[in-house]
Amino acid sequence: MFDTIRRYAGRLRTATPARAEGAPERRAHNLFEAAAVYVAARAEDDQDRIEEAAAWVSPEALSFGVSELACRAVVALARERDESPDEVARALLGLPAA
Repeated sequence: MFDTIRRYAGRLRTATPARAEGAPERRAHNLFEAAAVYVAARAEDDQDRIEEAAAWVSPEALSFGVSELACRAVVALARERDESPDEVARALLGLPAA
C-alpha cells in the first residue's frame, strides 16, 4: 500500500523553477515535507511558515500529504495507546465513543 502512495507522491512533486542568474539555488520540496512543515506551523500558529509550506506544492498535493500525515499519526497513537484508530481519532476530535 505504501509503495503505491510513494509512487503517486513521486508524480506529484513539484519541479524546481528556473532560477535567475546569481539567485541562490532552491531545491524542490516534496508533498510530505510540505505537509509536515504545514501541520507543525499550524500547531504553532506560525502564519509565515504556513504560507511558505503551502507554496511548495499544489493545494491538492498538500491536502493529500496532510491527510496521509493524519492517517499515520492516528495509527501511531493507536498503537502507542493500545486502542483502535477509531477510538483515537474520535478522542482527538473530542467526539463521543461510537
